[in-house]
Order: sequence, then C-alpha cells, then structure tokens
Amino acid sequence: MGDNKLTARVLHILSQRPSRTGSGITLDAITRQAASAGWTQAAVVGVPAGDPAPEVGLLTPANIFPLTFQDPQSPLIPARIPFPLPGMSDVMPYPSSVWSTLDQEQLSVYRQTWSAHLERVIADFAPDIIHANHLWLVSALLPDLAPCIPLVVTCHATGLRQMELTPHLRDEVIAGCRKFQHVFALRQDHRDHLVRVLELNPGQSSVIGVGFRDEVFHPQEGLERWPDSLLYVGKFSAAKGLPWLLDACEQLAPDRPRLVLHIAGDGAGPEAESLRSRMRDMAPRVIMHGQLDQPALARLMNRCQVCVLPSFYEGVPLVLAEAAACGCRVVATDLPGVREQLAPHFQGWWNPVPVPPLLGVDTPHPDGLPTFVQQLRESMEESLDRSGERDAPLPELTPLTWKAVFRRTEEIWKSLT
Repeated sequence: MGDNKLTARVLHILSQRPSRTGSGITLDAITRQAASAGWTQAAVVGVPAGDPAPEVGLLTPANIFPLTFQDPQSPLIPARIPFPLPGMSDVMPYPSSVWSTLDQEQLSVYRQTWSAHLERVIADFAPDIIHANHLWLVSALLPDLAPCIPLVVTCHATGLRQMELTPHLRDEVIAGCRKFQHVFALRQDHRDHLVRVLELNPGQSSVIGVGFRDEVFHPQEGLERWPDSLLYVGKFSAAKGLPWLLDACEQLAPDRPRLVLHIAGDGAGPEAESLRSRMRDMAPRVIMHGQLDQPALARLMNRCQVCVLPSFYEGVPLVLAEAAACGCRVVATDLPGVREQLAPHFQGWWNPVPVPPLLGVDTPHPDGLPTFVQQLRESMEESLDRSGERDAPLPELTPLTWKAVFRRTEEIWKSLT
C-alpha cells in the first residue's frame, strides 16, 4: 500500500460479507466502475473466520482487509470477534448474529475491534476519501477515526429499519453519521427522512439509486424460456413474503400443471429451515438452486418467464431490474422503492401487488393475508399469460445501470477531494 499517490484514493467499507447481499453487490459494482475511472482503491469487509479470501470487484487480495468473526460452521478457527457476524437484516442468507440480541459486552467488543482494524487500515492506505456502506455502527465510528478525511455513506435502507428494531442504538448512529460530508440514499423518501433525522443541509445528501450489471444481465441467445416458470430471488424469509408466495403457487398449480417455481437464494436459522423443508416437500413444483453468482443468475433469469418478489419491506430491490433486463416480467409488492425508482423504467413489465396491512416494519397482519395471497396469485397468472407477447419492447433500463449510478457517485467524490 505504499505506492506513489498518482491517483485519488478511496477506501470502501462494508461491515458484512461482500457479494452475498444487495450492499455487497453494490460494493462490487462500484469498485469495478471506479477502477475503470482510474481510482486507487481498497476495501474493508466483515467475514466469518472460515470463509475463503473475500473478493471485491477486481481488487487484489492485498487491497482487501477482512475483519474476522466467529464462524458457527467452523467454531475452532480463531476470529478477531468471538461471535457470528451481525448482518444488517435480522434474517441473512448465512448464519449471523441479530443486532437486537447482542449484549453490552458484545457491542463493546464490536466497536473496539472495528475501531482498531479501521485505524490501522486508514493509516496504511491513506485514503483521500472514505465511502462507507450502511448507516449503522461502523459508519458512526468513522468521524472520530478519520476526522480529517472526507466521509460519504450509502444508506441501503436496512439501517433505517434497524433503528426501529434496536432503538437503543439509534442515538449513537445518528450522532456519528450526521458528521459525514455526504449521505447517499436509494430513493427520495429515504433522503427526506435522512435530512430530517441527521439534520443535514440539502447539499449534503442525494439520491443515488441502484444499478445492475448490464454486461451480465441481458437477453441471451439460445436460451428458451421454460413454460409457466416463476422465479424468486432472495433470502428464505417471511419478511420477503416467501411463505405466501408458496401458498399462491399451490393455489395456481391445479390450473397450470407445468408450473414450476425456481428459488435462487439461501437462508439460515429456524425460519429459513422451516421454509426449506416446505419447499423440499413441494418438489418438483419448487426447485431450489441455492445461492448463485451473477452470471448463473442471469442465465436462470433468461430461462424463467416471471420474477416474483412479494416482499413487505425493501429499499430498492435491484433483482427486479436485473430480471427485467433479462426479459422477465416482474410481479412485486407495491413498495415505494419499486414504484418510485424502478417502475417508471419498466414500461408495463411490472404487475404490482398491494402491500397488505402490516404490524410493524415488515410483519403482515394475519387478517390481510388471504387477500394478499389471492392478489399475488392473480398477478402471477396474468404475467405468465403475457410472457408470450413477443412484440413487447424490453424496458429501457439505461438509467439503472451501474455506469449511471457511478457517475452520480463520482461527482460527489470529486467535489470532496
């Protein structure tokens, strides 16, 4: 890391595993775009101690600095932090700690270990700017660790959700993150909320949106679509609406004997295990593909007719843009991030499902679930019927590419360095 300072240097920070969630995919994509634009980069990530060396875009291993957490699957491997990595969602696609269950001693170890790790990397890499991901505890540490370095943070919405789930950590996050020079939001209502909560000047925040890799997600010649094929991409989680998607498929199956629901994703914990068991019992009507890399996911999207995301809470679900770019029709709950950021570009390819009444952030009221399942089934059936319309033009998704997102990001980086 002692090379001559020929180009501006940016240090990326992600406090959870890269490439396994939306924020990890964002980090991977932004580092690829920044490399093409000539930035010198390094990344700090959190990983289980048993993981292979993490990959972030095209960064060399020498410029990726992992902080290790206890690996529940390999508990004897030494780790810097002696409990599983907490993810930004309570249900992650891998074994993890839940923020609301961490005690004061664990939180203290978390803060102290991250602080020491970041302090060393910042001193060695000497960044001109630091770009953190997630409006949460690690980001809140940075103003004290790097008081003379410009700081920007991308709020992926899960930080806002965790403030509601763990209100005892809210003030700490706000106190640290309001000192950032710039805050990126995925959509306008999040930006408005952040300006109020963090007491930002309007110029200190902007809507960055999300992007997809258009060089990976596009129609592929030679891949015929399977008839009556549905696709779900995401965690095995009730908050994602997966149990009621399975209900809707069971209702739809008698009228469509060839119907198959393809599942790309994974999950850990009792909720995920229960869903996994149910999906096994539904085979061959349900096929679980596991966690796929992006090229494999793109191929699957090119084979399926409709991508379904019946989630009760999302920031801006990037997977829908990826699916639409591959020629999948989209069925998704009518969430603000879908309606405001994605739907204007979908040109009729989105079939919305009303969000049922909720108890809290992402828990549906039981009374509304029968209607929700019926509406979900009807939307899927309509989208399957329309999937054969060969003359329908593909959505114009250029504004949602990572190239466009990076242009907005780099503009802020340059203004601060």
